[in-house]
Amino acid sequence: MKAELSYLTWVTCLTGVMWMPYVIDRLKARGMLDASGYPTDPKPQAAWAQRLMRAHLNGVENLVVFATLVLVAQFAGVGGPQVVAACEIYFWARLVHAIGCVFAIPWVPTLAFTVGFGAQVVIATALLRVA
Repeated sequence: MKAELSYLTWVTCLTGVMWMPYVIDRLKARGMLDASGYPTDPKPQAAWAQRLMRAHLNGVENLVVFATLVLVAQFAGVGGPQVVAACEIYFWARLVHAIGCVFAIPWVPTLAFTVGFGAQVVIATALLRVA
């Protein structure tokens, strides 16, 4: 498997498991019935779980862009060390973004998001050069 696809797999797996901790917190805070139903006055979740849920939603939104760019690059035969580095940087940026959100570390999620966006721009630029 090419490195770009490997990083896409890692990003997808990270995004795919981010829901687990905040759902466990929801079960703990609300109980099974309210967590799986539609309570009219739900009990609030822990602040960290609410932040992780938002980070997960942000990760899903950005996975669409990242995955599309990586897959188009693979189909178009566009790659090289710059694209591989962008994929690796994107993975680590998403991980740092999630950690920064969970622990409410000022500026870290914003900076990590910006770095991840920059990595997407690198891949898009590589693709647009050959278009």
